[in-house]
Amino acid sequence: MKAMSNDKPQAICVSDFASIVGEENAVCLWENIELSQQKRIQQAIASGNSPSCIVYPRTQQQLAAVIATAHTNNWRILPCGSGSKLSWGGLAKGVDIVVSTERINKLIEHAVGDLTVTIEPGMKFSNLQALLAKSRQFLALDPTAPESATIGGIVATGDTGSLRQRYGSVRDQLLGITFVRADGEIAKAGGRVVKNVAGYDLMKLLTGSYGTLGFISQLTFRVYPLPEASGTVVLTGSAEAVSQAADILRGSALTPVQADLLSTKLVSSLGLGQGLGLIARFQSISESVKEQSNRVLEVGQKLGLDGAIFADGDEVNLWQRLQERIHTSATESIITCKIGVLPTAAVEILAQVELGLIHISSGLGLLQLEDKNQVLKVRDELRSAGGDAYGGLRLRTQASSGFLTILEAPVAVKEQIDVWGYTGNALPLMRRIKEQFDSKNILSPGRFVGGI
Repeated sequence: MKAMSNDKPQAICVSDFASIVGEENAVCLWENIELSQQKRIQQAIASGNSPSCIVYPRTQQQLAAVIATAHTNNWRILPCGSGSKLSWGGLAKGVDIVVSTERINKLIEHAVGDLTVTIEPGMKFSNLQALLAKSRQFLALDPTAPESATIGGIVATGDTGSLRQRYGSVRDQLLGITFVRADGEIAKAGGRVVKNVAGYDLMKLLTGSYGTLGFISQLTFRVYPLPEASGTVVLTGSAEAVSQAADILRGSALTPVQADLLSTKLVSSLGLGQGLGLIARFQSISESVKEQSNRVLEVGQKLGLDGAIFADGDEVNLWQRLQERIHTSATESIITCKIGVLPTAAVEILAQVELGLIHISSGLGLLQLEDKNQVLKVRDELRSAGGDAYGGLRLRTQASSGFLTILEAPVAVKEQIDVWGYTGNALPLMRRIKEQFDSKNILSPGRFVGGI
């Protein structure tokens, strides 16, 4: 495979794409990109590799032409939106150009009566929610960096937060998708209704694929009416009592829209008390929210847990602070891990870590390590797949059919470990799918499981 070498004249890159996107500032040479944006991009690529330029198409047709040109020339592409999640996943290798869908950001259709919305991938999540709110509706996702995240980036990384307790994951809410293949051809699947068809479920396949199979160019989601009222209950105390409370909540008829277990340090850093925590949010009519919140509070009191109910501005502030605390950006002294365990094992895991959050129903969550010496230790342990702390934790989760992946970490750490830590038997199938969708391996090379 021929790839664009580092000494390829940059003017060729500009001229090839400038004629397609056809406007000023739509193609930017690497040395002219703002340093903050360069830093974000470098978090996604291996050391010693700088792309020649970044291209900003404004339409699906321009995007297809840009991808087709790259395919013809065997230029490797790093796809991105606003770049808020470029630090996630593996490191791309040999990147020649960056292509951003940030400017492909229109609202295509909002079918208010059908509870569906169709948008382009570059639309920011916050802007979409503001548009939907005018019709008393919302998209039931709570992604990382909601102010800056684009819809395409949320789907590409499968970024689902605590709302999956009630509404499911990103792919559960996706009704239709249009994407540009690696050869520049436009393809689509689904629509405004879900139908059973033979072949690949492209919506599920592209969700969480980190741009390795195609460029998302249009999306259709189901949306929901905004709830009348909202309230959040927090219980804190001993690990045993919190575990019992979680078991009771899971087995009850209560219907929280969000429900998470919190580590001791996360509880204290949010000023919620001492010990492990259980946080549950209810959204419905006012009477239902009050009744369900009080029932959770009563469960906590019987188990000897401290409890509090948050409403209105205090509740919004609490969930915002929780989001910010658990998603601190990777630095020299921070590693963020995504974990999946049996829900019944969540409390045991959280008791072993400093900062962590696990959803009570899915067993999915985030763990964070915050000390430079510990980061170095984790790096060494994960390289040898053994030891204590997170290295041993990965082995323990895998032994019980769980997983632990490194979501965010300094580039130097990612270059020395297996970020994904995948041990299942589906890798050959993943490679065959990649070969079918991107035979030249030009889309996000190296970002996904097994270096795909």
